[in-house]
Amino acid sequence: MQPVHDEHFVSWNQSPEQMDALWLTGWRHFGPIFYRYREAVTTDGLRHVMPLRIDVERFIASKSQRRVLRKNEDLVVKVKRAVIDDERQRLFDAHKMRFKDNIPNSLEDFLGPAPHAVPCITLEIGTYLADRLIAASYMDVGASGVSGLYAFFEPNEAHRSLGTATMLWELTVARRASKRWHYPGYCYREPSIYDYKKHFGPMECYDWEQWKPLPDSPTENP
Repeated sequence: MQPVHDEHFVSWNQSPEQMDALWLTGWRHFGPIFYRYREAVTTDGLRHVMPLRIDVERFIASKSQRRVLRKNEDLVVKVKRAVIDDERQRLFDAHKMRFKDNIPNSLEDFLGPAPHAVPCITLEIGTYLADRLIAASYMDVGASGVSGLYAFFEPNEAHRSLGTATMLWELTVARRASKRWHYPGYCYREPSIYDYKKHFGPMECYDWEQWKPLPDSPTENP
């Protein structure tokens, strides 16, 4: 993937309130590098980027999402400060083999070389089968919002729909922490592997001027 007309800056420290303000205008970060862009050239052609957010207070899991949670009731979910170690890197390396485009090199590409140091508090929502880590997602914490950085899982456990499950667990953590907004990254206006995010409602998208309801997103989750 090649961003088009990207903006970026470097910062090693942002307050929770500053993180909220950055997410509000479409900014994201990997380690100390903050960036935003409206378009990207992928192997499938030009794609139009839509930053996303969910109103945590209004979110109710749909019937299919509740099925995903029931399917994973045998798992243990643990929340702690983000770290990088050999176990997480091995799982990440297995997960990235699923992709044909925009393939990252390592977990450091997303968390930076020292996740505890920059630029804000980042939590890991780790998922365990017995004592084995099979999924992890990473979430930044602001004053009134949280932002999903990245999630990955064991490819052999794909039948569990862990991409959806990790997002549901992030929303649970956000609600328990009394956060109003969850920013799950972005999707494209065109079809892509990120389309599972569009099934979370009510979802809003940023059109680079204002936030508005995502087209075709469910207004409520029956």
